[in-house]
Amino acid sequence: MGLDMNVEERVIESPPVHGDGHGSEKKGFSVSDPIPVTEEKDAEPTFDVGIKAWSQVVGAFFVFFNSWGIINTWGAFQTYYEQELLHDVSASSIAWIGSLQSFLLMLFGVVTGPLFDAGYLRALLSFGTIMLPLGLMMTSLSTQFWQLILAQGVCIGLAAGCLFVPAVAVLPQYFKKRRGLANGIAATGSSIGGVIYPILFNQLQKTIGFPWAVRTLGFFSLATCFVSLSLLEMRFMPQERRKLVQLSAFKELPYVLCCFAMFMGFLGFYNFLVYIQAYAIDTGIVGENLGFYLLSMLNAASTFGRITPNFIADHTGPINMLTPAAIMTCVLAFIWIAVHDVPGIIILSILYGFFSGGFVSLPPVVMISLTRDLRDLGTRLGMLFSIVSVALLIGTPIGGAILSSTGSYLGVQLFTACCLAVAGLCFVCLRLSRTGLKLRVRA
Repeated sequence: MGLDMNVEERVIESPPVHGDGHGSEKKGFSVSDPIPVTEEKDAEPTFDVGIKAWSQVVGAFFVFFNSWGIINTWGAFQTYYEQELLHDVSASSIAWIGSLQSFLLMLFGVVTGPLFDAGYLRALLSFGTIMLPLGLMMTSLSTQFWQLILAQGVCIGLAAGCLFVPAVAVLPQYFKKRRGLANGIAATGSSIGGVIYPILFNQLQKTIGFPWAVRTLGFFSLATCFVSLSLLEMRFMPQERRKLVQLSAFKELPYVLCCFAMFMGFLGFYNFLVYIQAYAIDTGIVGENLGFYLLSMLNAASTFGRITPNFIADHTGPINMLTPAAIMTCVLAFIWIAVHDVPGIIILSILYGFFSGGFVSLPPVVMISLTRDLRDLGTRLGMLFSIVSVALLIGTPIGGAILSSTGSYLGVQLFTACCLAVAGLCFVCLRLSRTGLKLRVRA
């Protein structure tokens, strides 16, 4: 979801769904087809090629950069607040600021999805472009916990929610066969944002102090948001407005398994990102200087972990890639317990970033394969993201509460690993429910 879940990403199906929505094709557009808004109505739409299509990938990249990229930076803020600005506040309480960002991004995305369908792409991008820098500017003025909740939690969370939907809703309107690759390239924006923003914050707060460091991030986010605002363009106007809820989806076992797997996965997933720096510094494995770079290393590796599985998934099937990615993320979370030296913590962070890249970027593509009538895709994804948003809200505060009550990171590590283990098991069950025991089959 970062879905990042990068938990995590929202996909609205592209217009080649004709007739009954089950793959049949015909010339032209039917009554239920989306209405072209940037092309001639009688022109046959083309996909996967052209400067226009790939410019949308660039625009979506910077939207991910400024939505999940900012949220993936939270671990650096968490560590700084624990040690400096909010040293008298518990880790569990501080974690609510970051979890609120993720929660609002996912939950607000359910509302902004229909707004995108109604043609309000420019309004959503404009709101996010204004609100994100404003939230960072207000964060730079904050000195108390409640002020950070409003500025960094609510303001940035709402801004990210408005930016996130256009990033994943526009691309399927331009890509079909290369949808996984385009989505993976765009999603690397969240990883690269998670590399650049923590480094900027760490270096600047040492030289010019916390207030101006955060203000600089605000100016940087404003400039990069304008790139997305100038490039992203809606290609088709959906004629049918999607429903917010489709309860019949919960009668389908694959959909239920996917929802439960994503909930459990993201309940534990972000605890690694939030607490790995604090763990390495507090236990004396690394010094503060190297410790602050662990999150950047993790997000850098996640860049490759998003592109590679998405590219392969176009050929092998998304479930075949998501399942091993979730299992490997779980295994690495268990290995976290046994890591107590500098080489180990660096290698663990890099590997966790790489394998979790597929875990957070593939679920929307998996949901496409689980949806018979792709006109229902937006509704089903909206319900999934609502469920995941609850996990994102409570996951890291639970980890913080475990840490505060035990004074040890072992409980956090076990909580993270066990949640991911349940998610991995559910994805295995999902794979078996779709293909049985056959191994060499696309799923």
